[in-house]
Amino acid sequence: MRKDLQDLWTLAEPYVRDAGFDLIEVQYAREQRGAVLRLFIDRPAGSPGDQTLVGVDDCERVSRDVSAALDVADNIAHTYLLEVSSPGLDRPLRRERDFARFVGESARVRLEAGVEGRRNFSGTIRGAKDGHVEIACDGRSYDLPIDDIVRANLIPDWDREFARAGEAQPGSGSRTPGGAKPNDKSVLGRPGVPSKPASKLASKLASKKTPTSNNRSAS
Repeated sequence: MRKDLQDLWTLAEPYVRDAGFDLIEVQYAREQRGAVLRLFIDRPAGSPGDQTLVGVDDCERVSRDVSAALDVADNIAHTYLLEVSSPGLDRPLRRERDFARFVGESARVRLEAGVEGRRNFSGTIRGAKDGHVEIACDGRSYDLPIDDIVRANLIPDWDREFARAGEAQPGSGSRTPGGAKPNDKSVLGRPGVPSKPASKLASKLASKKTPTSNNRSAS
């Protein structure tokens, strides 16, 4: 992981943990709408209610706490958007324990340096230990160093998901091709004044954005 992302992870993780969640990924990139700091949170595996979906209120609470910490740290020198999201079906994978949790599932992995001259892998997670994840890909297994991973995500099993949602009615939250993910909720901050992080919050459920009543102006 890049040092700047690791620093942001170190800053945000205690606040995510104090709220009762697990920080599973940090992304920071410049997009068409500007710089975006994106945090993905989930309920810890094995915790009470770990099958309960992360909701908009959960994301908003974490966003408030992390935003305040970023205001104090002031380690991002320009305007940016803070977004806190649940993982969704194409869940990001970052740490060894994340890969171990989803052994048997399909994943897509991109490396920085690569293995055997290859940087992109798509296959089944076979195991994770000693800082490596084993991926069955193209008829063989590869041991990929987790420290070299740029990005990794689960590949949704759509047949399984459609089977689970077979009784769902339109508008019930099941995902359809090209639609929103059922467990994809986020809270976004509004760009503030230059050199200060955004603080005004808005909630986004699936692809529809609605303002919340919990707004703070940027300092």
